Amino acid sequence: MSTTTPTPVPTSTSAPGAHDAPSAARPAYPPIPFARVVSVELRKMFDTRSGLWLLASIGFLSLLATAAVIAFAPDSELTYETFASAVGIPMSVVLPVIAILSVTSEWSQRTGLATFTFVPQRGRVISAKLVCAVAVGVVSIAVAAAVGALGNLVGSAIAGVDATWDVSVTELGLIVLANVLGLLVGFMLGVLLRSSPAAIVAYFVYGFVLAGLTALLAASQPWFADLQPWVDFNFSQTSLYDGVPSAEQWAQLGTSGLLWLVLPLAVGLRMVVRSEVK
Repeated sequence: MSTTTPTPVPTSTSAPGAHDAPSAARPAYPPIPFARVVSVELRKMFDTRSGLWLLASIGFLSLLATAAVIAFAPDSELTYETFASAVGIPMSVVLPVIAILSVTSEWSQRTGLATFTFVPQRGRVISAKLVCAVAVGVVSIAVAAAVGALGNLVGSAIAGVDATWDVSVTELGLIVLANVLGLLVGFMLGVLLRSSPAAIVAYFVYGFVLAGLTALLAASQPWFADLQPWVDFNFSQTSLYDGVPSAEQWAQLGTSGLLWLVLPLAVGLRMVVRSEVK
């Protein structure tokens, strides 16, 4: 009886060199459209209670300021300029805070990891936040202007005087621009500091403390009085409320804006792109 030696069975059925073959390429997915990123960021501005109440406060404060003008202003001061100035005061405070929170919420609420995982290009996220902040600001200013116009009609009717419309379309556009610039300063501080308390405190220091110090310095030092419009962004923005600025005033606004808005925003964007998100 003959016996046959069994043929050894290989432990692996892989062909020679199979482990050296490159792995299958991962499927490439198209990036999320920018319009969808904007819609998500806009929805996130309304999701939190702080953001919702800040946006609602714009309407409340506009009505309150309008009612105060009707109740306390003399009949000779019942003009649209008076109502627009009264409504503009709360706008200059609330809008920058809204812009700050739209940025810092990613870090304060620890949502940045999820956000930048879905959209790794952080610049697109920051750009979408900027679009949303400016859009909300412009709409809010338009609502406030409409409330002021309604107050002008109601106040004039109650006082029995003719309604005075002493603000032109150009002047109204310059007021909108001034408020948007203030909003952008808040946005810049949010990008630069990425902390809600720090950015809000920094904005109030910039808008009120620093503005008072530079005004005091300009009053006591003649050399700084000539330099102030070129280096003080707060001061150069006041020309937007005094009619159409001259060419020199536009240059002063651009120069001071470069120092206080563009350069810090560029530094903040670089830090956002390079920083670790936890």
